[in-house]
Amino acid sequence: MPGFAVLYQAAALCLTYPDDGVLARLPLLREAAPQLRGFTDHAAVTAPPDLRAHYAGIFDSGDPHLLHLGRWGEGGTRPDGSSPAGFAERYRAHGLECADGERPDFLPAVLELASRTGDTGLLVEHRDTLERLRSRLTALGTPYACVLDAVCATLPPGPAGARR
Repeated sequence: MPGFAVLYQAAALCLTYPDDGVLARLPLLREAAPQLRGFTDHAAVTAPPDLRAHYAGIFDSGDPHLLHLGRWGEGGTRPDGSSPAGFAERYRAHGLECADGERPDFLPAVLELASRTGDTGLLVEHRDTLERLRSRLTALGTPYACVLDAVCATLPPGPAGARR
């Protein structure tokens, strides 16, 4: 899936905590990845404390695993390689490691891996999880849903009958 490196990197930034560094990059993200304008336009006109509270409300309160792909397995069953060790192994295969304290199954880290290496295998393997996350974010009415819309649009279709 060549050609999506910029989108994946921009999506990774959009899905991280909106600190001052991320907020300073919003104009660049808006221009570099027009598919994310639903989010970047919202973020640009939202007061930083409100944007941070929204992020925490969506991703940190009550359901902290939303952005950790390895925690989405139903009944303890997950795609191959979805344990933190399996994700970390994929990074090492490319000579990369996650930053200290960052889980290797954190979606922004997986997107950055895809951006830097072109290896979309983890995204493809977790397509169903990404679709479920996208669906939940859409139901919540959050602008973060458009980020997942853009990422999912780059991936091949899931198997017939896959839950959406």
